[in-house]
Amino acid sequence: MSILLKNVQLNRVPTDIFIEGKYIKRIGAALPDVADTVIDGTMKAVVPGFINGHGHAAMTLFRGFGDDISLEQWLTEKIWPYEKEWTDEDVFWGVKLACLEMIKSGTTCFNDMYMRFPAVRQAVEEMGLRAVLGATMFDYFQEDTATRYKRETLQTLTAPRSDRISLSIAPHAIYTVSARTLQWAADVAAANDCLLHLHLAETQTEHANSIKNFGLSPVRYLHSLKLLSPRLVLAHCLYIDDDEIRALADHGVKVVHNPNSNLKLGSGHVFKYTEMKAAGITVSIGTDGAASSNNLDMLEAAKTASLLQKGWRNDPTAMPADETLQCITENGADMLRLNTGRIEPGRLADLCLIDLKAPAFTPNFHFVSNLIYAASHGSCVDTLLCDGRILMQNRYVPGEEDILRQAANAAQKLEKVENKK
Repeated sequence: MSILLKNVQLNRVPTDIFIEGKYIKRIGAALPDVADTVIDGTMKAVVPGFINGHGHAAMTLFRGFGDDISLEQWLTEKIWPYEKEWTDEDVFWGVKLACLEMIKSGTTCFNDMYMRFPAVRQAVEEMGLRAVLGATMFDYFQEDTATRYKRETLQTLTAPRSDRISLSIAPHAIYTVSARTLQWAADVAAANDCLLHLHLAETQTEHANSIKNFGLSPVRYLHSLKLLSPRLVLAHCLYIDDDEIRALADHGVKVVHNPNSNLKLGSGHVFKYTEMKAAGITVSIGTDGAASSNNLDMLEAAKTASLLQKGWRNDPTAMPADETLQCITENGADMLRLNTGRIEPGRLADLCLIDLKAPAFTPNFHFVSNLIYAASHGSCVDTLLCDGRILMQNRYVPGEEDILRQAANAAQKLEKVENKK
């Protein structure tokens, strides 16, 4: 199958993009109209599809369920007890809802951490997105629990999947996974050449408990376990010092900033982006789950990230729009080891068409600035392609009505359980 994007603005220059199969083949002016599908790109701009660096897709069903409480209370009272009620079908529809939301807001790939892998995989396969799906692990420092999760992780590694889906090993955090299991997870990730994905240094409480329980701060604790490596992807990293930043950089560790989740849960607002970038750390941006950020809109997360840097530093030049866009495209692709994130021949055709008729793009002195600061949410996305397939055109996703209905039905289980309390 071939697709021709005709007269679309790339870096503010009208051009054509020819896609064959899943790859961008040619970019140039006035390419011949020889393609299975021709999309008129007049008054549209093309950018790489956005990459959500960290999330929990199925948790869209928890949206608005546990707001305005601390992370510890949120997890122990509102999330973990109710997740025990989920079935595979619930998770399936929660992930489908997440994929729909991401498609509608311009995301073509996401890095996920959640249980019930077969249901998650099936939903992603059907929705057509690209994803790195984590084999999520807890053990709560109990050997029998660790054994069960290890068995499930090994089963996940052998599960069938398309080439749009990669796997990571995803131990939840240092306060829910023992040192022995963390090291086992790192060894499995190395043996299978896949990413190792976990939360770290998200709250002051986690930082204090790490020192209390392990005698080391979170990053130093991971370093003592020999977990720091180019495969390691860390979500949050709010509470780290300059020496820890250098250690992460020296070991090629990647970091995902989740600004809206951090703010809403009161985890903190000081993320050392400038220091990490200067040290050479690849920094991407994520939404976290919709249970804590309430949406999966990468443009909103990008705007918040940029404004936060300017605000806490009292520096309007911090994290400019161009760098912010790079965090949600190129940096995300580099972190997840994907041949996307840039628009050039040979790259995977994961592309997002922006509607320049939206008020946010008038005037359009600086397109990227308008995209990050003015549009600031995904409603400006008109068309989305992933892997050379059209997932949304003219803001319509086939089957979206059924997904909304089924996901709403699945979420009603939460209300029923809550009412029994």
